[in-house]
Amino acid sequence: MENSPENENSPEERLLSWFDGVSACAVALSGGVDSAVVATAAQRTLGSGALAVTAVSPSLAAEERQRARDTAEQIGIRHLELTTDEYSKAAYRQNGPDRCFHCKSTLYQTAREQLGDSLLLVNGTNLDDEGDYRPGMQAAVEFGVRSPLLECQFSKERVRQLAKLWHLEVWDKPASPCLSSRIAYGVEVTRERLGMVEQSEQLLRELGFGPHRVRLHAGELARLEIQSDDFQRLLDAEFRDHLDRQLKEIGFRFVAVEMSPFRSGSLNQLIELNVTGNGVERRS
Repeated sequence: MENSPENENSPEERLLSWFDGVSACAVALSGGVDSAVVATAAQRTLGSGALAVTAVSPSLAAEERQRARDTAEQIGIRHLELTTDEYSKAAYRQNGPDRCFHCKSTLYQTAREQLGDSLLLVNGTNLDDEGDYRPGMQAAVEFGVRSPLLECQFSKERVRQLAKLWHLEVWDKPASPCLSSRIAYGVEVTRERLGMVEQSEQLLRELGFGPHRVRLHAGELARLEIQSDDFQRLLDAEFRDHLDRQLKEIGFRFVAVEMSPFRSGSLNQLIELNVTGNGVERRS
């Protein structure tokens, strides 16, 4: 499975050729564009030898679960939903900076147990992920999971270009990590809090907000991250009061708005304060 990117004529051919010599594989399909592109490449090259697997747990939003199903159907790849129990692990619920490691480890371990050790597992990690704090990548290393996009030097932009070329419906879908990623490090992950996050983000979508996050901090404080274009809407006192009331009915005690526009992964700014005490090494 050795790749020689310089010998390939296009990024598409480079990714497809990555699967040369692979007889069968399982793709961790989240419903996002990265794993969708990998699943498409696997299906085009391996046919019935390609399988998509999606981890189902309280941290997977119902909308994301359905999107994974729809994506698998569009691709035409076999799709298996695996129920994972990361929530049963105290280290996961405690929500330290290494939470993602425990989540991914559970997914890969469950996949190994149900699919066997001989089946190649692949994920949608891309080149840009190396520049962010991603403890889940260490779990992939420990379980022998391969990353075709990363190994083929695919940036997020290149992934989207290929997804658009392949007419994937998720080609321009904003990143949407699991619900647990909205809960600030050190605040316990509970089913109730995951439900609060899911309901509140669904509310913002129904109200017409663009890409956003509802971050849950200690004291059941909701910190809204919204796009610049949506700030103007909050100047309307009646609308603002309605939003505040709805969020508190969901279960939040306080509601605040982040003054900086939304950006994915903003909670990782807190890692600098916690990483040493939790024994987690930040990626450089």
